[in-house]
Amino acid sequence: MALITGAAGGIGSAMARLFASEGAAVVVNDVSRSAAQHLCVEIREGGGRAMPVVADVSSAEAVDAMFAEAEAEFGDVDVLVNNAIWSTGDTTLEDEDEQVFDRTIAVCLKGPFLCTKRALQGMKRKGGGSIVTLSSVNALFAFGETAYTAAKGGLISMMRLVAAEYGAYNIRSNVICPGTIETENCMNYWQQFPAGFQKLLDMYPLGRIGKPEEVARYALFLASEESSFVSGSVCVVDGGVLAGRKFEA
Repeated sequence: MALITGAAGGIGSAMARLFASEGAAVVVNDVSRSAAQHLCVEIREGGGRAMPVVADVSSAEAVDAMFAEAEAEFGDVDVLVNNAIWSTGDTTLEDEDEQVFDRTIAVCLKGPFLCTKRALQGMKRKGGGSIVTLSSVNALFAFGETAYTAAKGGLISMMRLVAAEYGAYNIRSNVICPGTIETENCMNYWQQFPAGFQKLLDMYPLGRIGKPEEVARYALFLASEESSFVSGSVCVVDGGVLAGRKFEA
């Protein structure tokens, strides 16, 4: 069973569809009941297995209830994908609102902490598992968004520590750092700034931003036995943006 947080849209929904198509029973977590239900109906109509579970991953009680419901239906978690995010967009540190900072950290960093802590129980019982956590290129390069960047940077350190501490239980932990991905929320934001979007594209050596399915395929690899000797890795899926740009005189 694969439990994917924040799975009703964007990268999360692409992962849910792909995992289900490969035979996994998928738990679709989201704060939107209707969106989670809609995706599960789509997956079931395609012959897959999926169940929606509404939970705010920043709440320990909600996370415990989510895992209990998922385990009652599908058994212990084999794969956990920490994907849920919360962000309000670019701000400098001086302009960052304290409440926004706290909420961002709660969802983007505390949420994976709570979900991972709960998933480890079942993975230890089963004798192994895979944890895939979505960070960001923001964690590796200064792109802005103070709270989001802080949370995504913290994820890398925390999930590498999980790899070191729980490898003896055959539990693997890896992190994916996507670049800009063509999700609905992303495109809605950039439609307001067409000139800025062109500058963004110019940063990418491939000349485009990524698609949710391209991240989903990497997540599937890390979740599967195809990556059985991969743990503690920070995997960049970014169209070359962190590699830099060709210098032209």
